[in-house]
Amino acid sequence: MKTRAAIQVTPKDLLAVDELELPDPRADQVIVKLFSSGVCHSQLHQMENASLPRPMVLGHEGTGIVAQVGRDVTHLKEGDHAIVTWVPRTPVRGRPMVPPSGITYHEEPVHGNVYTWGEDALVNADYVVPIASDVPMDISCIVGCAVLTGAGAVLNTAKVRPGESVAVYGAGGVGLCAIQMASILEAYPVIAVDLTDEKLQMAHEFGATHMVNASKGDPVEAIQEITNGGVDYAFDAIGLKITNEQILPSTRGGGPGADNHGGMAVLIGLPGWDITIDSRLFVTHQRQYRGSLGATYPEKDFPMYLRWYEEGKLKLDEMVTRRYRLEDINQACDDLQAGLITGRAIIDYTD
Repeated sequence: MKTRAAIQVTPKDLLAVDELELPDPRADQVIVKLFSSGVCHSQLHQMENASLPRPMVLGHEGTGIVAQVGRDVTHLKEGDHAIVTWVPRTPVRGRPMVPPSGITYHEEPVHGNVYTWGEDALVNADYVVPIASDVPMDISCIVGCAVLTGAGAVLNTAKVRPGESVAVYGAGGVGLCAIQMASILEAYPVIAVDLTDEKLQMAHEFGATHMVNASKGDPVEAIQEITNGGVDYAFDAIGLKITNEQILPSTRGGGPGADNHGGMAVLIGLPGWDITIDSRLFVTHQRQYRGSLGATYPEKDFPMYLRWYEEGKLKLDEMVTRRYRLEDINQACDDLQAGLITGRAIIDYTD
């Protein structure tokens, strides 16, 4: 079958909205007719990365309806509503190796095992999670990455408990999800750090108790002042060199003794450079620095996230602040790169 998708043929070039050729699903694959997709900043990194093979399809959070099912797939059937995500639905160890999907563009193999910037997605079924048919088919797509990444870092990587203190650098889509999860888990204080008052106000509406504008002063000093020494957990949801280096000194120090641990810095935003950290922060203060890569168990956590949405605890409608058509994908990428999108933008295929 043929479908339309956003395709990049050459690194750093604009995306072409054109036809792809989809074969019938293999035994472990499904085809999902998409209703919506999130627009994630990590896709901009991929578009700039000349080392990735082309032609390439992008996007990794989408919601749709299952149109075809491979013979070995048992957890999905035709007509199911589902979320397409980039994290395997059940726990794995190491990085799973998934063969190319088999789609072609002008008879050339297309790279990208999971994609959602297209009207129909042919993907390995392990990356597709069924959801209830009454879940909104537009805003639910952001559960597949923004919520999975931000909320998962707080819930499953850091395992934040009530009363523990949290700082989140970056109040974009992922950062807002981290802030929401910290609030749901009754952390206090929940400190949002960003460069614009507009984003900080949105962070406050999503559960931040304190806001720090990093354009007006040193955020590390501000966090230490608010908490009298530093937070239990500091999250970098941006991925810049400066924020990579700021999160560890934003945490509280520990000292000698078996259980006298300092705070934990958690890197969520994709890094891309060397960073410099004072090693004394690790040893003499027993602080920890770790990464978090899609730290959600989709099959278990997606129903919980969506239940919290239904209960009014997890804001998804308010998170989606811009909508684009597939034809406008390059404008969406430009707006995201320029910092014009608060919350999360989505592609709506139902227009």
